[in-house]
Amino acid sequence: MKYLVVLCDGMADTPSDYLNGKTPMELAEKPNMDALAKISEVGLCKTVAAGLKPGSDVANLSVMGYDPLVSYTGRSPLEAASIGIDLKDTDVTLRCNIVTLSDEENYEDKTMVDYCAGDISTEEAREIIKTVEEKLGNDIYRFYSGVSYRHCLVVDGGTTKLGNMTPPHDISGRVVGEYLSRHENAKPLIELMKKSYDFLKDHPVNIKRIQKGERPANSIWLWGEGTKPVVENFKQKNGVSGAVISAVDLLKGIGICAGMSTPEVVGATGYIDTNFVGKADAAIEEFKKGTELVYIHVEAPDECGHRCEPENKVKAIGLIDELVLKRVKDYLVSSGEDFRILICPDHPTPLITKTHSSDPVPYLIYDSRKALNGVDTFTEATAASTGNFIEHGPSIMDRLLENN
Repeated sequence: MKYLVVLCDGMADTPSDYLNGKTPMELAEKPNMDALAKISEVGLCKTVAAGLKPGSDVANLSVMGYDPLVSYTGRSPLEAASIGIDLKDTDVTLRCNIVTLSDEENYEDKTMVDYCAGDISTEEAREIIKTVEEKLGNDIYRFYSGVSYRHCLVVDGGTTKLGNMTPPHDISGRVVGEYLSRHENAKPLIELMKKSYDFLKDHPVNIKRIQKGERPANSIWLWGEGTKPVVENFKQKNGVSGAVISAVDLLKGIGICAGMSTPEVVGATGYIDTNFVGKADAAIEEFKKGTELVYIHVEAPDECGHRCEPENKVKAIGLIDELVLKRVKDYLVSSGEDFRILICPDHPTPLITKTHSSDPVPYLIYDSRKALNGVDTFTEATAASTGNFIEHGPSIMDRLLENN
């Protein structure tokens, strides 16, 4: 038996005026998902438990079968694992975004213009983080470069008691002052952010970006604090080997911590310009090597939700359907082996709020051995109409693997 998970990050949404009262799932051309929906179990799953923030970290851990209330120690430690940082038990890590802030004199008066600095390239970002490490790094603070705008700070002997270190994608277009933590322990970190603006605004990479009409990466933004993660080995837990295919360090980090394969995909970006076909082909290669479960994570719908790009979010769902789902499903059919497929988002990322929500997400579980009476199309509303509801998010993996 083979198992395929197609995780469409942030795909779920709410009806909005942006799409004439429809959701992206309702408007997207997704014949393959809809065909499976007709003969699959379809319902809703609560991937974010009460009291937890609806981040991709918590939600993806749930879909992978890990209870965040037990295994979650913070977002950035998972990303640190992907970058290859060997954390000590006394280390605290933080996500270090490089962002675009407006140019008011006082840092508190600046606006979060862009949480991803114009989708800055990894090559440019590496130069930015190199300078940040040179200017701000020391025996206590160590900065490590990741992918695009996503990087990592490790604090030796740090603390996770920092107050509210707000994710930058939650405050797009807002003045940042009221979202800076006032906790005493956070003051040195806020000072690092302020100092970074002073030297990054004139960084050679940013001067070139401005000349090209691109947004500068003129500040670091620290959030997502955590300690060394404790994630049970996926195969030992579930009895099947696994692989995670993703463009982002967070998902790769979860995979690494869980002892799963994490192949690199050339051209995988985390946005709508990602290499969809490359991700599908990487999944097929994993199956050919004998991997039993492949978890394909596609970030594009989430990014489009954060940026309030309705047409691109609709398009992203269609591209996942055509270039990822169809390609891998066709391979599984041709292999002659029985297989099961789970398709779902990790959390909604509504266009109207441009950030994550804790609402239950639609899911679809298909079994090649049997056809069920499903629904005509795979949407938030049709999933809700079935009455199927998975209250405990992590149990969705057991449901896929038929372990319950």
